[in-house]
Amino acid sequence: MTELEKISAGVSALLGRAFGCYREDLPELPGGGLPRCDRQFEGIADDGECTFFRFLYKNAGYVGVIKGTGGDVRAYAAMLPAYIGSMQDKEADLSKTEYLKRILFGECSSAGVYRYMTKFSVGKSACFALALSVSGHMEEVVSLISQYGGNSLDTVVVLGKNNCALVRFVGKEDEYQSPADYGEFLAQSIREELGGEVTVGVGSVVRGLKDISLSYSQAASALRYAGVFSGSGSVHSYKEYMLVRMLEDVPESKLMEYLGEMTDEGAKEIFADEEMLNTAEEFLQSSLNVSETSRKLYMHRNTLLYRLDKIEKATGLNIRQFPDAVSFRVLTILYRLLGK
Repeated sequence: MTELEKISAGVSALLGRAFGCYREDLPELPGGGLPRCDRQFEGIADDGECTFFRFLYKNAGYVGVIKGTGGDVRAYAAMLPAYIGSMQDKEADLSKTEYLKRILFGECSSAGVYRYMTKFSVGKSACFALALSVSGHMEEVVSLISQYGGNSLDTVVVLGKNNCALVRFVGKEDEYQSPADYGEFLAQSIREELGGEVTVGVGSVVRGLKDISLSYSQAASALRYAGVFSGSGSVHSYKEYMLVRMLEDVPESKLMEYLGEMTDEGAKEIFADEEMLNTAEEFLQSSLNVSETSRKLYMHRNTLLYRLDKIEKATGLNIRQFPDAVSFRVLTILYRLLGK
């Protein structure tokens, strides 16, 4: 049962009569055997059997439906928008971190975000979110992140045994040039101080806390993609995976069709060989630079060239050339997305 369904059931019990609601922009029914309003109206209306009124829930327009008509029912209809608003925003009883967690997940209305900003004296400063996957004791990680925070408004939210998020507010004299820079600093600090492994997903800077759920969504997606695609390094921006996000929106049947057109048995052998894939990935990450890739992999230059030639022979793609490198990257993503 959704939160709104729970609220509706509570309203029905409170009124002692059937109550339901539906989104104006969707063809759903209000539930409880109640009808939709079949005409446009302003304020409060009825059809002789039910009374209808409008209200906002999490920034979406809804129509409430009460079984019955008359003065008492219209009075209920006039009061219920405010009542539902108070029920959806229970943040007043939450701790700061639990309140912020709701905001990060997009579960707060605009009014709820404003109340958080007022309650905890948060101004309209720009901010961004980081999503972290860490090893070790979360209490120590939270303590360390808080210790290195440059702003008293910065807040760590624990999301699970090995996951947390950080909301960081950007000051005018912030020494870090970007969220990625701060993520690198944080990852290095955790490794050096606690000796644990850490991966950081980075969201974009947004104008204020009302948009922080977007930044967190980007950071969480970057962290998820890094796990799926084994991205090198500790810090990952959602921008790294823009192509992945685009391909995820393509129907799976179409992705299978693309994959079939671009591969044969030889290519499948390459994509089944983790060592070859890791070599190719490092080569792409090193901007197609043979010397740099050899250095990073501690691999002789001739060995690397042999592997690149083998990839070309099997796939028909010379990834030393940019267009073929892009095609190989697409192929890699397709294999990962389709679980090949």
